[in-house]
Amino acid sequence: QVQLVESGGDLVQPGGSLKLSCVVSRSIFSFNAVGWYRQAPGKERELVATIDIQSSTNYLGSVKGRFTISRDNAKNTVYLQMNSLKPQDTAVYYCNAKFLEIATKPPRFHDYWGQGTQVTVSS
Repeated sequence: QVQLVESGGDLVQPGGSLKLSCVVSRSIFSFNAVGWYRQAPGKERELVATIDIQSSTNYLGSVKGRFTISRDNAKNTVYLQMNSLKPQDTAVYYCNAKFLEIATKPPRFHDYWGQGTQVTVSS
């Protein structure tokens, strides 16, 4: 069973920085992509940043230039460095791993999620 455990969320002032970590229970290269999503109160969960097996990255437009996703396969860990934080970044951040099952009738993706870590940006 795949487990993802996030850490690093905190209360931070606008303009501050945080680094989130996600430890995955198996090699992150077992997955097509790993990354981060977030959900603010009353809003839909949205993609923040992902990195795939070829190291291609994808970022939410509003975080480009401020957030950086990275990984350390030796540690089975995915990171999200968040700089210049804004109140709009306040949300629960979830680690995600996406796996494509090719044996199914139409192939389908499986999503694995961490429990979430709270990031609050406020003065």
